[in-house]
Amino acid sequence: MNDKIRINLNIADSYFPITINRDEEELMRKAAKQVNMRLNAYRKHYKDISTEKLLAMVAYHFSQENLELIERNDTEPYAAKINEMTDLLENYFSEE
Repeated sequence: MNDKIRINLNIADSYFPITINRDEEELMRKAAKQVNMRLNAYRKHYKDISTEKLLAMVAYHFSQENLELIERNDTEPYAAKINEMTDLLENYFSEE
């Protein structure tokens, strides 16, 4: 059974046909909706700027949010600290 479907996403008054897995449809539509909502907010605030420039601003905003989420969820410092503490404990117990 083929779980691929073809949908048309409306982004910035343009339609983009894409083929996706059926279970991704809701996520893809929500993503397109978010882009359009942010684009419309920028359009209201910056009336004399071209759609292309506004889309660049939208892309920048989403990229910034993504990087903030990555930093917030970065577990590397915790893993390094756990490894350091594990080494200290192993050294302590091996000396006894």
